[in-house]
Amino acid sequence: MKTTAIVLIALFLSASAYSQKEIKVEEAKDHVGDTVKICTRIFGTIVNDNAKGDGTYLFAGGNFPDAPLTILIRNENRRFFDYKPEKDLKDRDVCITGRIELVKDKPQIFVSKQSQIEIQ
Repeated sequence: MKTTAIVLIALFLSASAYSQKEIKVEEAKDHVGDTVKICTRIFGTIVNDNAKGDGTYLFAGGNFPDAPLTILIRNENRRFFDYKPEKDLKDRDVCITGRIELVKDKPQIFVSKQSQIEIQ
């Protein structure tokens, strides 16, 4: 009985840790720190892969610099993708799952694996 209770508690805690709320891209700024799912269009991309660059930027819900959300795939994580995000996601509808962070006062999601991006 005690083992069953421990297993049930562990399952509940792990499910809670991975739960996310689906929000609109315009609401990203109000959910900093939350893990969310956002379905939107990628309007533009920038690849910054030089020695000082940090990765591929995807601009969700609008184009740079007015996009309400930026998605960043760091250079070291691009190897986990079997497509080129900057090319294959531009002008596409996608759903992004991840934790929203504030970077230079703008909402951003860091994507570390392909499964965080669902192409619609």
